[in-house]
Amino acid sequence: MKDIIVERKTKETDIKICLKPESKNAPKIKTPLPFFSHMLNSAFFHGGFDINIEAAGDIEVDPHHLVEDTGIVLGQVFRELFKLYKKVARYGDCTIPMDDALCQVVIDVCERSYLVYKAEFSNPRAGDFDLWLLKEFFTGFTNSARINLHIIKHYGENGHHEAEAAFKAWGIALSKAYKKQEDDRLLSTKGSL
Repeated sequence: MKDIIVERKTKETDIKICLKPESKNAPKIKTPLPFFSHMLNSAFFHGGFDINIEAAGDIEVDPHHLVEDTGIVLGQVFRELFKLYKKVARYGDCTIPMDDALCQVVIDVCERSYLVYKAEFSNPRAGDFDLWLLKEFFTGFTNSARINLHIIKHYGENGHHEAEAAFKAWGIALSKAYKKQEDDRLLSTKGSL
């Protein structure tokens, strides 16, 4: 099965992502934002995705462009995975604890973009990373992937733990929702997604 490669180059960012659908090798993440790289690595390691992300951008202006555009490109990658597989499990959910934090992610691969984001973090930053940027990331991802994505922080006291629990849950929910289906049944009463 062929690799899925999506690139986006603008005056603000330069992003290349390669997903190997049939491989279980560890992810390789390279961004100039260490906390963001850590979150992406956590998600795709626990989700079991062999993905290579190389992202650079004008973070001296604001990390916003890089974080949002990475979400957009990742969404395009998963849209291509859906097209490649044609039929996927469609639904995926996961609830993850991390010390004080408990976060839940639910996904519907349904060709309709909708984000529910109930994840106000206990701290505004993790290190020097503004945690409000994560909503921008997930918005870009949801719109490009054309999925329903619900992210709910049930509770927590540490912003780093809350964000990491959310990313790990997202990675595992992705692996469930995008699991390739071998039967002919389309999971829609309409007969089409």
